[in-house]
Amino acid sequence: MSERLSLSTPKAGAGVVDLLRQFKADSSAPAAYGEECLKKTQAIEPQLKAFEYLPRDVAAKSGPLGGIPVAIKDIIATSDMPTTNGSAIYRDHVPDADAWVVARLRDLGATIFGKTVSTEFAWRHPGPTVNPWNPAHTPGGSSSGSAAAVAAGLVPLALGTQTLGSVIRPAAFNGVVGFKPSFGAIPRTGVHPLSPSLDHVGFFARRVDDVALALSLLAGSSAEDLHGRPLPGFTVDIETGLMPLAKPRLAVVRFAKWERAEAEQQAVFESVVARLRSAGAAIEEIELKALDAVNWDAITTIMLSEATTIFSDLIARFPDRVSDVMKAHVESGRSKTAMEYLTAKAAQAARQTALAGELAGFDAVLTLPAFGEAPHGIDWTGDAEYCAPWTFVGAPAVALPAGFGKNGLPLGVQIAGTYRNDLHLLRVAKWVETITAFDPGLPLLARR
Repeated sequence: MSERLSLSTPKAGAGVVDLLRQFKADSSAPAAYGEECLKKTQAIEPQLKAFEYLPRDVAAKSGPLGGIPVAIKDIIATSDMPTTNGSAIYRDHVPDADAWVVARLRDLGATIFGKTVSTEFAWRHPGPTVNPWNPAHTPGGSSSGSAAAVAAGLVPLALGTQTLGSVIRPAAFNGVVGFKPSFGAIPRTGVHPLSPSLDHVGFFARRVDDVALALSLLAGSSAEDLHGRPLPGFTVDIETGLMPLAKPRLAVVRFAKWERAEAEQQAVFESVVARLRSAGAAIEEIELKALDAVNWDAITTIMLSEATTIFSDLIARFPDRVSDVMKAHVESGRSKTAMEYLTAKAAQAARQTALAGELAGFDAVLTLPAFGEAPHGIDWTGDAEYCAPWTFVGAPAVALPAGFGKNGLPLGVQIAGTYRNDLHLLRVAKWVETITAFDPGLPLLARR
């Protein structure tokens, strides 16, 4: 039988659900909170560099998310703020209309709290954002600014996107909760495409309750996003939070790449497995060999092929305003044949179909979100190979903070589920979160 489990307010500041409870009890709290977030952000932004644009108006609106500041990744269109797509080409571009998800947030009363730094077109060329735990390290990408802003306690919720690992990996690197819903769960209308067969909209927050609430309010469909497939609806009670799925059956998946993980990351993972087993989870090691064998080559073939189609004309028109990194990726994409692309798409469909059977009897998969701590330097955003399998098949995935590495940077775990079973996965993640009870607190940059 499931039981309600709760955690104290995160050391980095109240999460969305915590705040909504506070706002309900004190009508003056939303206005004060928005101003506090803006002042905090203005103070830390010269060091963190998480934002492309800060809001001018943080007045609280009414609605289910009234008073909640939400930071928006800068490939997601906003009609009242520049949307640069991380590119010099769009430096002063203000879209005519909001992205579907931004319009929905406004309808819910959320405060659109500026635009966060993205890598160039959400690909590999990074922006200036640093990791708040150690500015000499990357925050990950491509949702660099969104992850760093939540980690630093500047906002309780931020939008990101993931095409390979751009939500899960930076969430792990920054010590926050990251959630990539099932493919098609949130319309991408108004989100600059990178690879339409792989692009997802996701969230960064403090707690699993927060991303679950966000999904419950933001999942939907748009006639302009042909890949959309609405999820079964659900609600999250603000007073009690999400009901955890106690003592789940978990499949531990290490993949052949396990040996490449840092020793500290392996140790944190083993510790989490041991704690969950002691708390009553049924845990079994499985391999998913077919997914492991095909996902990386196939997902990169799909992404390179589709991105090359999208960006070739842009590079031809603005060669001096596109990075050499992007030019090299597009050149690589031109070498992909139609047969290679179609073979990769067939592999994607086959693995999507097979996964439900391979995970029959399990509530979720427990695996790594990354190979270890955020890499040193900000010129590379880290390896996405542990995120790619779940993006490839469109499965929902959650990153949870779980410990620290040898350099004092956060480490996490990843929990993945089966396609369109997002609520079930989130209930498992809520139980894991409460059993591990790990709170990284505020990073050094935010404490100064």
